[in-house]
Amino acid sequence: MNNQTDVTEFIFLGFSNHPNLQSLFFLVFLVIYLTTLFGNTLIIMATRVSPALHIPMYYFLSNLSFLDICYSSTTIPGMLVNLFQEKKTISYEGCLSQIFFLVTCAGTEGVLLAAMAYDRYVAICHPLQYPVLMSVKVCVCLVSGSWLCGLVNSMTHTVLATTLTLCGPNQISHFLCDIPFVLKLSCSDTSLNEFFVLHVASATIGLSPCLFTAVSYILIISAILRIPSAQGRSKAFSTCASHLTVVIIFFGTANFNYDRPNVGYNLDMDILVSVLFCVGTPMSNPIIYSLRNKEIKSVLRKLAKECWFSSEISG
Repeated sequence: MNNQTDVTEFIFLGFSNHPNLQSLFFLVFLVIYLTTLFGNTLIIMATRVSPALHIPMYYFLSNLSFLDICYSSTTIPGMLVNLFQEKKTISYEGCLSQIFFLVTCAGTEGVLLAAMAYDRYVAICHPLQYPVLMSVKVCVCLVSGSWLCGLVNSMTHTVLATTLTLCGPNQISHFLCDIPFVLKLSCSDTSLNEFFVLHVASATIGLSPCLFTAVSYILIISAILRIPSAQGRSKAFSTCASHLTVVIIFFGTANFNYDRPNVGYNLDMDILVSVLFCVGTPMSNPIIYSLRNKEIKSVLRKLAKECWFSSEISG
């Protein structure tokens, strides 16, 4: 089916209710973006330079950090530009591109977090088999599979979006392009798109990783509670506490962002939820890992000392 849309661009209405706060919004999102880039880059550097972190857990973490950089870069730069424009627009092609990258990153992150949960499950429940079950080949396959799932899911949604007929209006009551917002603007049948969004994607990319992660942590907690010493239980739980926190934040905000009821709809609340999911999550991940993970904190301190020492010598 060929796209016969009359729409060549979309107008974002997000933040339009607060015209006097545009400069403040710009400053806040700029700080968030720079924090996201800096924090996730530090995590990637730490996992690369320290031999102690050359293990599957931190291999997954470095990939998560790279994914979060991609995720935030899909939305925030465009938001920053639009905040200083009276007419906040995005081209039709730009909207489809944003949908593709946004859905790719969100889907990949959900599956990757499930893979990280499996890594923690094997480490705690089957420690003797860990080197075999989590070999380099297995880790690469898990990360590659996560990206493949995200890409296939995103490609399906994006291709289906190109079949929609958009006759107008072209106003999106948000600050980004996403599948649900574009479907609302369609004047053609959207049943196939909705079937993939509500059923296929929700089950394969949303619900399945969430359930897999939940089952993994039920088994992990059960195994931890069987450890006789309090010190052993504390040490075992500390290895997965950061990941569990990230999982709760990601799946919690994702569920509220896509599956919340329409009753009592409020634009400001809708935007706040999307900000937490699309902007807040990529920023919070490195903060959580750097605060709760002793190994990461130790390597970051070492990197900071080396940078300070180098600057002192060069100065």
